[in-house]
Amino acid sequence: MKIHLQEISIREIAKNYKNNQEEWVTWYSWLLNIRPKYQREFVYKDSQRNAVIETVRKNFPLNVMYWVKNSDWTFEVLDWQQRTISICEYIDGKYSLDYQYFHNLTDTEQEQILNYKLMIYICEWTDKEKLDWFKTINIAGEKLTDQELRNAIYTWTWLTDAKKYFSKTSCPAYNISSDYLNGSPIRQDYLETTLERISAWNIEEYMAKHQHDENANELWQYFQNVINWVKVTFPNYRKEIKWVQFWTLYNQFKNTFFDASKLETEITKLMQDEDVTKKSWIYEYVLTRNEKYLSIRAFTPNQKRETYEKQKGICIHCKNHFEINEMEADHITPWSLGGKTISENCQMLCKNCNRVKSGK
Repeated sequence: MKIHLQEISIREIAKNYKNNQEEWVTWYSWLLNIRPKYQREFVYKDSQRNAVIETVRKNFPLNVMYWVKNSDWTFEVLDWQQRTISICEYIDGKYSLDYQYFHNLTDTEQEQILNYKLMIYICEWTDKEKLDWFKTINIAGEKLTDQELRNAIYTWTWLTDAKKYFSKTSCPAYNISSDYLNGSPIRQDYLETTLERISAWNIEEYMAKHQHDENANELWQYFQNVINWVKVTFPNYRKEIKWVQFWTLYNQFKNTFFDASKLETEITKLMQDEDVTKKSWIYEYVLTRNEKYLSIRAFTPNQKRETYEKQKGICIHCKNHFEINEMEADHITPWSLGGKTISENCQMLCKNCNRVKSGK
């Protein structure tokens, strides 16, 4: 391991900067890769990005950055990728600060920025040392997500292809499924979610197995199959579907035929049922018929007390007397048969009788 400190001006860093929308590459004398494959996507918020430029314009010191020197005399940005991109994008005219682009500044102001010296540690490390340090220095600040760490470890041809589909702001996965998925593609949420389901939560094993594959076609095809299945099965979109665990539903029911029209009729009815408290889980229910997904509204303490007093504490089934805390409220007519959660449909059973009844 060799490390030495060097001062390099922003002028040199930003010279010949290129953003090809894939690897985010810039060159320092054509030798610096600002976007090596183990790095994350650009995640800085505008306020963070602007703070970097404001610091430079005021000539305040910035933290030390880290480059890795490779055996072929190329360099990679190990730490400071977000801030380096912020600086290069500002000088390249991609955004303004206080309504001033770089080209709007006076010659003196431009020179002050271009002559600003950055303190850079040049490191010569093995691949393992590089990745270990990459994970360590990213504990603070914009903390790496679990999937960003996995990407740093399993970077190769498969991951490069997978990120093309799942990891860009307007990637294909986002374009066809943003209404159905939560999270951010640039923070690797789309990639992680898809990997979880296709690998049965063995993401590391899956990535290790496919690391050197030429492409991620299997993963991308699986993702498209799931989204298409959801759209065909539930063609009437509602915002609640964004919270549905449709990956599990797809794996379980992908070979089962459902009448989408009949499902929609039932979903519409359940959406209007005040006893159904988990509207987003209606989709699971209409396929599985398991009432636990609906979380049917429970009787209120007042309804329980009212029924308990009417029964004088006597369990309807076993006819024994119990204290109210030894009893449970039950639907006389089950919800599945049209019974509502109202006082007239409430009966108090001892806990044992209710368990026996529920088990039938």
